[in-house]
Amino acid sequence: MGSDVALTCYDVGMNPPESKPPDVKTPDTSPQQQTVHAPAARKPVIGITMGDPAGIGAEVVVKALADPAIQNQARYIIFGMNELLAYAADLAEIEPYWWRIPHDSARLDFPLVHEVVVLDYDEFSMLGSIVHKPTKQGGQASLRFLDDAVGMALRPVGDPLRIDAIVTAPICKESWKMTGCNFPGHTEFFQHRTKAKRVAMLFVAPKLHVILATIHMPLMDLRNQLTIGAVFDPIDLGHKAMLKLGIAKPRIAVCGLNPHAGENGMFGDEEQRLITPAIEVARQQGIEVSGPFPADTIFMEAVKGRYDLVVAMYHDQGLIPVKLLAFDDAVNVTLGLPIVRTSPDHGTAFNIVGQNKANPSSMKAALRLALQMVQ
Repeated sequence: MGSDVALTCYDVGMNPPESKPPDVKTPDTSPQQQTVHAPAARKPVIGITMGDPAGIGAEVVVKALADPAIQNQARYIIFGMNELLAYAADLAEIEPYWWRIPHDSARLDFPLVHEVVVLDYDEFSMLGSIVHKPTKQGGQASLRFLDDAVGMALRPVGDPLRIDAIVTAPICKESWKMTGCNFPGHTEFFQHRTKAKRVAMLFVAPKLHVILATIHMPLMDLRNQLTIGAVFDPIDLGHKAMLKLGIAKPRIAVCGLNPHAGENGMFGDEEQRLITPAIEVARQQGIEVSGPFPADTIFMEAVKGRYDLVVAMYHDQGLIPVKLLAFDDAVNVTLGLPIVRTSPDHGTAFNIVGQNKANPSSMKAALRLALQMVQ
């Protein structure tokens, strides 16, 4: 299922451990019938990538899908490793509820009695030698899960193997780098893989929506990357996203780049040269947008209900208020793609793996939002 481009990132030096620990309980999920098909009434099909195997992805996926209110709304394909999912379920005292199929199996029909299917990549087995830190093998595995999921999401409408959305558990960027992959994160991977011309990172929290004008880059490079188009695109994409989320007349606020939004050129001229012209272009297209505003106050105004969306100029400018207000509930959405992609807004949390401490709230929120966006 993988693409040639993505293979250059992960298809190097695969040396999976040869043995598995005998004391881990793995559910007997072998199908008893080989040709049981899904009901005629089609539910949405959501693909979930497990993320870095050394992180908390397996745990938050197992816990989130154990919620009947989520599990009953759709059918799910988990791209991951059955042994790690089973281990996470055992730690959480959750009875395994999924149907296992080898990922390279030709028969990928959904069994009638199982709404959750795991496509098992057991060649990446790491449970016996798992280390809670970045690894090349973890990068290879998470890239493979993601590449195959995107391939299924890009299949034509009506194709029985097409999935309607992808929800991604956290990956480790350092693990990706160890494989030779140069994508800074999920967003850039999705843009390249789907050939999207423009993308933006939107963060959805209960009281705040934030979209970024730039994504993953050093702050020292920001001055050269910020353009009128880089500011206009998230205004435009964010406006369309708010409409789809049911906000009839979105009110958008745009942050300045510099302290006090430049103070009329005293602390930089990007507000005058780049941000204000982008706002004017958006207004000419009928978008209700204001700014640029000082970033240290505008998020408070949005939380109070004055604005529906805030456009931040760079990663931490937008993410600090989101994570302060909604660390356990925020969702990352990639806008501009031909497919739906959401993700919990947290990382791999290597430090709590295997302790049954991972909170699935953000994963649940990501699944709910994906369902909302495909219905």
